Amino acid sequence: MLTSVDACVARIFAHAGAALRVAAPLGLGKPNVLLNALYRRVADDAALRLDLYTALSLARPEAKSDLERRFVEPFLARHFGADYPDLAYVAAQKAGTLPANVRVHEFYMQSGAMLGVESAQRDYASMNYTHVARDLVDREINVIVQLIAAREEAGRIRYSLACNPDVTADLLDRMQAAGAPRPYVVGVVHPDLPFVGNEAEVAADFFDALLFDHANRHTLFALPRASIDPVEYALGLHASTLVRDGGTLQIGIGALSDAIVHALLLRQSDNAAYRAALDAVSAQTAEGSVAARIGELGAFATGLYGASEMVMDGFMHLAKAGVLKRRVYDDQALEQALEDGSIMDTALHAHAADALYARGALGPFINKAEWARLVRFGLLPEGTQLGFTALQLPDGGSLPLDLSNADARAQWNRVLAGRTLREGRYLRGAFYLGSKDFYAWLHGLDGADFDGLSMTRVSDINQIYGGRESLDALQRRDARFFNTCMMATLLGAATSDALENGQVVSGVGGQYNFVAMAHALTGGRSILLLRSTRERGGNAESNILWNYGHTTIPRHLRDIYVTEYGTADLRGKSDEDCIIAMLAIADARFQDRLANQAKAAGKLRRDFTIPAEWRRNTKKNLVDALKRGDLAAHFPAFPFGSDFDADELRLLPALGKLKALSASKLKLASFLLKSLLSSPQVADAEILMTRLNLQYPATVTEKLTRRLVLAALAGSR
Repeated sequence: MLTSVDACVARIFAHAGAALRVAAPLGLGKPNVLLNALYRRVADDAALRLDLYTALSLARPEAKSDLERRFVEPFLARHFGADYPDLAYVAAQKAGTLPANVRVHEFYMQSGAMLGVESAQRDYASMNYTHVARDLVDREINVIVQLIAAREEAGRIRYSLACNPDVTADLLDRMQAAGAPRPYVVGVVHPDLPFVGNEAEVAADFFDALLFDHANRHTLFALPRASIDPVEYALGLHASTLVRDGGTLQIGIGALSDAIVHALLLRQSDNAAYRAALDAVSAQTAEGSVAARIGELGAFATGLYGASEMVMDGFMHLAKAGVLKRRVYDDQALEQALEDGSIMDTALHAHAADALYARGALGPFINKAEWARLVRFGLLPEGTQLGFTALQLPDGGSLPLDLSNADARAQWNRVLAGRTLREGRYLRGAFYLGSKDFYAWLHGLDGADFDGLSMTRVSDINQIYGGRESLDALQRRDARFFNTCMMATLLGAATSDALENGQVVSGVGGQYNFVAMAHALTGGRSILLLRSTRERGGNAESNILWNYGHTTIPRHLRDIYVTEYGTADLRGKSDEDCIIAMLAIADARFQDRLANQAKAAGKLRRDFTIPAEWRRNTKKNLVDALKRGDLAAHFPAFPFGSDFDADELRLLPALGKLKALSASKLKLASFLLKSLLSSPQVADAEILMTRLNLQYPATVTEKLTRRLVLAALAGSR
């Protein structure tokens, strides 16, 4: 056990020598303090070298203007604390000052954070999440560092890979199989990191060094809870109709995923309001629609099972609401019996032994392996002993070992009746990241709720290979894999990770894995979400294109797309039918141009005309629809709460308006002129100006900024 970061750095160099090839988890699992110490040591000594292999290097938001700085800096100080250790190599990359003896190889970047950053773009490694461990073997990794959780119970300390069991164990196994030297594995204990059990729990000897240092008591990186706008709400409503009760859910992070979660919660808690909202956004749910063929609109009785590379706030909300509650069991015979309704896991019925025997989930003779299996899954009570001729129950009773006759099964029926299965999982993930509320929820899990969460290897989540394909297919029935993309073509290809000039926005991550898995699973569907338009330079552009110079998901894997205007099912369709389906969910302003491009390429019949109802695909119609009557109350800006205080929430719409105006110098100048010619009246103006440190403007710039903000406040709600 080490109690000093400096001592840990010395141990690492003693093991690895002058050339460090360090692997660190993506996201929350990075030990920032230790990584910063390693970086500084190498940056100060040209004789040393550091190659860091990682992903998703989290950085706090940066202000892009003086006004943003005035708003953001006080919020960041409150949300992250004064002690949060930003990653030094990230700052150096962005400043262009990364030393020549340091290289950072990421396979996934914080979205948009490294656009135009040359060192990050050159050293980016494009690979599927499931291939990371395999590919790192060839990089001769000699150090692994990871933030971990610890829990003391009954005089011993338990350790958990917690937020990131995703790649570490796979990498160690693959290096051992390849005959490569074992890396020096450092577990850095963070006292506030939520502990999770099951596959994430490891023994102390998993690590070569355990670091307990007060320097690691900094605030955990927590994502601020985001707002959802009407476009995103509409998209979430359309997407939610594709989810079946009793099915499987995978979602990512961001406003679109939050919108799906909100829609599913509304579907569960107020189904009448949910259906009214679907009508308001013109969701197609009648017979023959995509929703009618593969989805449902009713509340959740059986509930959903979560199998997602990322576990985040949305799953917490679904679990609290009783939507995320279907449990799966790592036993194929039991899972088959549950799927076909032979038994239920809540309380076994009076003829459970007969039903399980008929399905092969209860063997004809109880040997040692079968006895252990039955105790593990709760079919037999804890304390049941295996004798030579019978099972001895804790209450003094006994059960025959031979179940081949009806009398023996009748005895088993009486014992099994009313029992509840154990070892069921309602949620599996490879890494977790979320808000402070989410971390508090994880900390508070206990009993069956704690046992039902499994953080595990990404190879177990993002693919169905490895010898348990049949079991995975049973567990992941009616799987709905929701992922986001930036752009899509009329022919069904998606652009999710990079631009056509090669600049990487984020990374492939697990998206390709889930798209391919949806095609491999009976009943599985891949659903790519995208906003139909984006703003650039103050002008709207379509995110649905005829063609684009970069592809993340090829068109031969096309499946379902969802925009705020509806759902397009492309699976198995001809090119022309795909084009028509995508035109139906495009913004009305771009439909004619897109149709003409398709016609010019000979992919759309010349006499095709845009139907009149598609012309209603406008943002204004959506906003108006969700504001009608009682619906507005169901779609607040921050449905899951906010980390901003009351004053900040009042400022946000005004600052958003000014940011949009700043995309056009002419529009901003016009707005400024109007503000100078008027005297906007704003309640609590001085309180809000004090929050931005504009209560006593001293310079011309500060005075103009104050006037702009007041004018924007007067014109916003």
